[in-house]
Amino acid sequence: MSKHLERDLEALEREILDQSSRVEEMIAKACQALLERRADVANDVAASEIEINVREVKIEEECLKILALHQPVAVDLRRTATVLKVNTELERIADLAVNIAERTLSLTEWPEFEIPDKLERMFIRASDMVHEALDAFVDQNVDAAREVCRRDDEVDEYNRRVIDDLLDVMRSRPDMVEPAIHFFSVCRHVERIGDCATNIAEDVIYLVEGEIAR
Repeated sequence: MSKHLERDLEALEREILDQSSRVEEMIAKACQALLERRADVANDVAASEIEINVREVKIEEECLKILALHQPVAVDLRRTATVLKVNTELERIADLAVNIAERTLSLTEWPEFEIPDKLERMFIRASDMVHEALDAFVDQNVDAAREVCRRDDEVDEYNRRVIDDLLDVMRSRPDMVEPAIHFFSVCRHVERIGDCATNIAEDVIYLVEGEIAR
């Protein structure tokens, strides 16, 4: 590998790690906004979207530049391709955090509607999955990546249980159908965050082993 390629790959990986830190912060704020009914924090999450999108485009352009200029092969090609794929997943997670923030703003009209306790646990589990998947990426740890993939079933189970609870509320309290629907959407967005974390973990397996895990 040339020194120029190694320099560019290291710079690219620094960019994706910085992006991942920003996205994790958005998830944490989206969770805080929802649990504390904080409209100000929800607005902060929404305001972060533009910067994330700009950085996502920049990282993609850097990946394409490396592919065009250096024509990497073997592990260096996988490094570039993995950053490209992780970059896409991070942008999707950021979008989901914004969607949750927007639902939180709508829910401020129903402060009496209790947040399903399982939803809080589901949010924490999905957030942990994102963090652990990104740690696996940094450490190139396949075992940790596979563990993230296994934990996706837990998030899916939480999703089913929260939806069942919300359906019970909708049946018994017709006046609470609208906020229940908002929480239903939040639940789906959190479940998708878990899916994105799983995708990142599978990208780590591809990076290290050259195996497409999906």
